[in-house]
Amino acid sequence: MNDSENRAAIIKAAGVGKSVEVGGRALHILTDVGVSIQRGESIAIVGVSGSGKSTLLGLLAGLDLPSAGVIDLANHRITGMNEDQRAEVRARHVGFVFQSFQLLPNLTALENVQLPLEILNRADAGPAANAALDRVGLDARAIHYPRQLSGGEQQRAALARAFVTVPDILFADEPTGNLDNATGRRIADLLFELNDENQTTLVLVTHNLDLARRCNRVLTMDDGRLSE
Repeated sequence: MNDSENRAAIIKAAGVGKSVEVGGRALHILTDVGVSIQRGESIAIVGVSGSGKSTLLGLLAGLDLPSAGVIDLANHRITGMNEDQRAEVRARHVGFVFQSFQLLPNLTALENVQLPLEILNRADAGPAANAALDRVGLDARAIHYPRQLSGGEQQRAALARAFVTVPDILFADEPTGNLDNATGRRIADLLFELNDENQTTLVLVTHNLDLARRCNRVLTMDDGRLSE
């Protein structure tokens, strides 16, 4: 990789390891992982269950800290930050979509989508959230609670919430994993449409090889090591 490519990277990781103690012994989940992801790229991370995919995603997003190595996210060295500092970086630069949707059950679809805007003290939180729901075809379901929505509708609401701040980076962990094939394809189409419109860097973990092949690059996790 040349210097200009390295400077353009929005995510950089070098020598990243993650270990936990189990029964008095160290269990190595990730070993010497390095990756550089450019602005606007779409990256799929694939591998068998337990290979470390979701652990790596959480580290790259600053949800957890590695046991070794350094990670830069949106030009911030997040491995040198505390949780509050990492949370601020995430709020300003990152969106998330999870397999389990993770909508707050006591908030309506609209209120769920508004939440990241309110954290940023955005004066236009209401109109922007309405526009995001309209973009994913949920404008008629704005006042419904998650329990009143189908799985596909919940994932569309989660997508609207993830993209409402127009993040630099979107992390998606098995975004179609809990959906039937037809609904999963619709969610994938929407994911890449929003990604393309906003030139958002997309990093997703998936078991779905059809979804992975739609990305610019496919990275494979195997026993805690990453290869391309």
